[in-house]
Amino acid sequence: MMKNILLLLIVLASQIAFAQSEKVGVTKDGTHFGVMMDSEGAITYDELLTKLESAKEVEDVKVVGKVEGVCQAKGCWMNIVSEDADQEPMFVKFKDYGFFMPKDIAGETVIMRGKAYKEETSVDELRHYAEDNGESKEAIAAIKEPKVELKFMADAVILK
Repeated sequence: MMKNILLLLIVLASQIAFAQSEKVGVTKDGTHFGVMMDSEGAITYDELLTKLESAKEVEDVKVVGKVEGVCQAKGCWMNIVSEDADQEPMFVKFKDYGFFMPKDIAGETVIMRGKAYKEETSVDELRHYAEDNGESKEAIAAIKEPKVELKFMADAVILK
């Protein structure tokens, strides 16, 4: 009986370790989350904004940006800003909730791969994200209008 329990624990531990190794890795580029990728061909946040002026969405793009904030509940989203200019933040989610980011990476640089697009975010969703970010009840209640936001669905992120 004890052997069976021990064997089960070993199998579970190895499966957990294997699942995590598929989602996170470390290379010379940095710490990887999601699908492994390289940083070759990454464009700046400002270059992405220029591309989105003439297109509704940009698919399969790699973008370099600075983390403005991360969901403080789980790390399930982050906001990215330009390294050079004071542009509007881009709201980043992770494909199929396949991975989360560390909650303490504000100010760090990331390279993301995925799809950039603009989309209207409802009042309820904006309030939910404000709550996740630890905003005050007053700030959350002050959200009364939906907002068209720049968004990104990432399948891979490299934390520099």
